[in-house]
Amino acid sequence: MTVLPTRRDERWRYSDLDAVATLWPVGPATVIDVAAGEREARTLVADAGGIHDYRVELAAGASFDFRMLASGPRYGRVALDVTLHDGAHFELGAVLLGRGDARVELVTTVRHVGVGATSVQTVRAVLDERATGSYLGKVAVARGAQKTDASQSAKALLLQRTATANLKPELEIYADDVKCAHGATVGELSKDALFYLESRGIVPDEARALLTEAFIGDALDGVDEAVRDIALAWLRSPPSPLEGEGGERSETGEGTPCRP
Repeated sequence: MTVLPTRRDERWRYSDLDAVATLWPVGPATVIDVAAGEREARTLVADAGGIHDYRVELAAGASFDFRMLASGPRYGRVALDVTLHDGAHFELGAVLLGRGDARVELVTTVRHVGVGATSVQTVRAVLDERATGSYLGKVAVARGAQKTDASQSAKALLLQRTATANLKPELEIYADDVKCAHGATVGELSKDALFYLESRGIVPDEARALLTEAFIGDALDGVDEAVRDIALAWLRSPPSPLEGEGGERSETGEGTPCRP
């Protein structure tokens, strides 16, 4: 991509275009092709900002599990464009973490073009201070893609009311024998749950940490313990004084983090 995007493009609706301009142009998308009947899993930890694009093609009967943790200090964006053929399965578990003035974005387009394909997207955002977290997720079911089963669950937790969450799951369906569902919620930590934990002798900071960890837990099911530890360390740490933007922290095949 060489032309700087504008907000006329729905995929960039909530973006910080000034920050995008400092990162433009971006390199080519990472292409992932999963052959018929094959299974693949990857984990992405993007904790230094930047723009990361993925193009995924799942052949008939293929399965792809993608887990991601995004927590850049300033501006970070991950975009996924996934195409599913007959009987393919795509699973996404994503956690967006933002504090300070950070903007963290996830944009997904999941295209069901074959019969009997399934997709599950679980997105959780935890936002503090003045951070903004955005999820734009589109499921497009083509004509003839009967027996599609697709779901999107997007939830955001605001640790302070100065934070902002933009959640926009979307369905575009051209087949008539499908099962598709989506939902989005934005909220705060339950005062009742906090009171319950504190009444059991748990100090307030620890109670908040436990509830927040539970909130993101289902999105990180199955990830390597080292990746989970990165998320938990972020949740329990104060705002970082570090500045700057960069690339991915790690990308792995089956969950063991690698360092560049």
